[in-house]
Amino acid sequence: MTADESKALVERFLAAWAQRDIDVLVDFFTEDAVYHNVPVEPIRGVKGIRQIFAAFLETFDEVSLDIVNVAAQPELVFAERVDRFAVGERRFELPVNGVFEIRNGKIARFSDYFDLTTFERSSGLRL
Repeated sequence: MTADESKALVERFLAAWAQRDIDVLVDFFTEDAVYHNVPVEPIRGVKGIRQIFAAFLETFDEVSLDIVNVAAQPELVFAERVDRFAVGERRFELPVNGVFEIRNGKIARFSDYFDLTTFERSSGLRL
């Protein structure tokens, strides 16, 4: 994939969170993909990724992953974001940097870097 194609793939994935469709979200990943919220242990395989994404969708009434800056090269994308969450009346934002490795037109590795304490305090969840 070219840098532009890799960037477009990641932009589509991040925008897809607003649809709240787990099948759409996991279709972006290779079967052996790794999802790593860097402060915690990585999740390996699309089945595990499906479980954690489903838990996010069940927990939060709204989720949006909004790009601030993005840089891409073939099969590698860096996306600075502000992730926004809502649970009932409670809303919070989390600054995040995501790194996406692309293989054969799908995401093979998705690593997010963020402050775990901020997420847990704001969300009331433990990762």
